[in-house]
Amino acid sequence: MSEQPTIEQRNLNRGYLFAFLAAAILSTTGILIRYLTQTYALPALILAFWRDIFVVVPLGLILSIFVPRLLKLPMRHLPLMIVYGLVLSLFNANWTLSVAINGAAVGTVLCYSSAAFTALLGWWFLKEKLGWGKIVAVLLSLLGCLLVSGALYASAWSANFLGIFTGVATGLCYAVYSLMGRSFSQKGLNNWTMQLYTFAFAAVFLLAYNLLAGSVLPGAAQTPAQMIWSALDFKGWAILFLLAAGPTLLGFGTYNLSLTYLPSSVANLIVTLEPVFTTITAYFVFGEVLTPIQLIGGLMIVGGVVVIRVTEGLRTKR
Repeated sequence: MSEQPTIEQRNLNRGYLFAFLAAAILSTTGILIRYLTQTYALPALILAFWRDIFVVVPLGLILSIFVPRLLKLPMRHLPLMIVYGLVLSLFNANWTLSVAINGAAVGTVLCYSSAAFTALLGWWFLKEKLGWGKIVAVLLSLLGCLLVSGALYASAWSANFLGIFTGVATGLCYAVYSLMGRSFSQKGLNNWTMQLYTFAFAAVFLLAYNLLAGSVLPGAAQTPAQMIWSALDFKGWAILFLLAAGPTLLGFGTYNLSLTYLPSSVANLIVTLEPVFTTITAYFVFGEVLTPIQLIGGLMIVGGVVVIRVTEGLRTKR
């Protein structure tokens, strides 16, 4: 007779399942953004605004019904939340533009350069140690970015300057967003409360980008009427809502569940599979194919993330 799995083994299995599920759910972000921008020609900044709105409304309703105490934000944290919302709005704007221009696969891979930027910014501003593992990871990620975006070639800058800029800016903005989130968590703020107010303020900033700078910013609404994009039918609005409810709320929630069973270093390592899932899905859905050079660059970026996760895990154990 085979031995029955112990409680610890069952918990580990649940943790791995939730972490893989989180990676799979999060990987649909780029796919859904690409579908909406391709099928409905939905401008990127309009999409980013509605995505944030569709996060705030259901999350606010859920919290008000089940845990109303989480709706309360101490006034001393309000300025921080406004700045955090500004950073998130910049990340969402660049991320959506990057996927619209570069494709789901390249956009998602470039987003993962945030691990290198996080290590550098943490060393620069927070005086965190920059050991050999982080240095190797930073070099791998930055070189991978050059290969994936095509920035090594002068012709790419003239042909796809906006794609290169938004791809790299996505990683940089996400790094700043992650560091700020880590800092706020240490102040005792609940993750769901932070999510609610950060996305709410981000939506306000994205609305301003569309209405006040539409003639300047690429992917923004040219007139207020365009904020309700006429080409979107019921299916389009449903997919837009799914983009918010799925990768953002469900992906975040599933990842949090995995942390109840797994060490954060292990869970983070598994979620690194997100760009792999996105690249495979983008191939079958949109026919996107990474060139050999881009594949090497993508492996470097993902490898850099793995190096950081492993070395951080070892350091934590020590």
